[in-house]
Amino acid sequence: MNRKIGVAVISAVALFGGAIVGSAPAYAAVTPTLVLAERAAVVDLGPVFITATASTAGSVKFSEAGVVIKGCEAVATTTVSPFIAKCSWTPTKGGPTVLSGTLTPTDAVNFTAVDAQLIVKVGVPQQGTMSPISIYVDQVLATGATGPLAPRFGTGCNVTTQYILGQKIVFRIFANNADEGGVAMDPRNTAKATIEISGIKDPQPLRYGNHAGGAFWTYALATGAAPLYNSLGVINFKVTFTAKSTSIVKVLSTKRVLVRDAAGAPVLDDAGKFTFKRISFYRNRTLSQPIEGATGSYTPTWAATGSLLTLYALPTA
Repeated sequence: MNRKIGVAVISAVALFGGAIVGSAPAYAAVTPTLVLAERAAVVDLGPVFITATASTAGSVKFSEAGVVIKGCEAVATTTVSPFIAKCSWTPTKGGPTVLSGTLTPTDAVNFTAVDAQLIVKVGVPQQGTMSPISIYVDQVLATGATGPLAPRFGTGCNVTTQYILGQKIVFRIFANNADEGGVAMDPRNTAKATIEISGIKDPQPLRYGNHAGGAFWTYALATGAAPLYNSLGVINFKVTFTAKSTSIVKVLSTKRVLVRDAAGAPVLDDAGKFTFKRISFYRNRTLSQPIEGATGSYTPTWAATGSLLTLYALPTA
């Protein structure tokens, strides 16, 4: 009778595909899921929170470029679904980097460890050459632009990077010179100002003028049928400024001034005495040896589609 019962138990185990290990059945461990995410990262504007979402509870080890992030060696997930762990990460430099996470499940019997990776791009400052001269450039549609679509897309002074063949692109350029205390560059302190555009043989001189009460440098690029500019696609360009040599520079200084209230009356302290404060200002300084004019340039380095200056063909429909 006992022999028959033993045979029946073994047969039942075989029927349901189980295996006896000690007194409990053994199953193959499941590989859980792990997904990493982060917000757009910008240098020195962190910390940035990296979020790991798992399909089971456990702890997550976060790393950047293979190096464990300090304080994120074993971050516990929440105890209920969705199982989330967060790591506070501060980027140290711009450019692409690889973030990774390793989940160690709390239930190590039924779940295996799992890794996940995420490639992120930390913001790289956009700038020209390393020079005392700083340059800013944008483009606007010229007032009264011609072309088949001018009635619809012909509003002047719209700032945009996308143009249609037949429209006129006006480059607006602003430059400052740190050698002269950050003053704006104009014909009085500028020896040369040019723009180089792909498809145009020679560098083109910039013009300085008054535009509705604001003075800055410009270059107008007329597009259309030859001989006008008609190279479709991204318009690569480079702006270059060379300052005149100077023997007078602005130097940052400080001075002590009397504190006054909103009505202009001197402010007195508790003892009835005048109060003072220190303020900064620029003063002119004459140099025994002139400073050779610096040269600075700017070339846009945007990588995102649609951000670079682009010329499109007239739509056919």
